Amino acid sequence: MAKKGGKKGNNGKKARTPNKPTQLWKCYEIKGDTLIRKNPFSPKSKGDFMAVHKNRTVCGKTGYTEFKSKKLEE
Repeated sequence: MAKKGGKKGNNGKKARTPNKPTQLWKCYEIKGDTLIRKNPFSPKSKGDFMAVHKNRTVCGKTGYTEFKSKKLEE
């Protein structure tokens, strides 16, 4: 018997690229004997940093977003 199926291939799906490892060392800064966190923590997911963008901060895990307020120019 012949094998079932049509054309061979990836069925129209994109090839999956492997994820990059997280670079948590970029989220910390050492000054003297103290460790300073650069980004804020997410209020919904303890221990996860929020990404800082130009107009907002976002938690990539939960999707929680805080928009930065616009300054009123007079």
